[in-house]
Amino acid sequence: MRTTQQLSITLPNDMAAAVKAKVRTGEYATESEVIRDGLRALLARDRAIESWLHHQVGPAYDALKAEPSRAVTIDQVRARLAAEHAKAR
Repeated sequence: MRTTQQLSITLPNDMAAAVKAKVRTGEYATESEVIRDGLRALLARDRAIESWLHHQVGPAYDALKAEPSRAVTIDQVRARLAAEHAKAR
C-alpha cells in the first residue's frame, strides 16, 4: 500500500520562486520536501491554537461567564497597557 499521494498544486509566482530557491540553495532536496515542511509547520500551528483555545481561552471564558464581576472595561485595559508601556521605557 502506498504511503504517499501525488498532487498537483498551483502557487503564485513569488511562492513558487521561494520554493525553488529553497531547493537551489540546498536547504531542501526537492520541492516536495519544501511543501511537506511548510504543511508540517501549519499543522503544528493549528494544534497549538487548538490547545490554547481549549486550555486557556475556554477556561477563562467559563470563569468570566460564571463571575461577570471579574470583567474589566476597555478603558481599564487601555490604562493598564499605557502604564506597562510607560514602565518599559
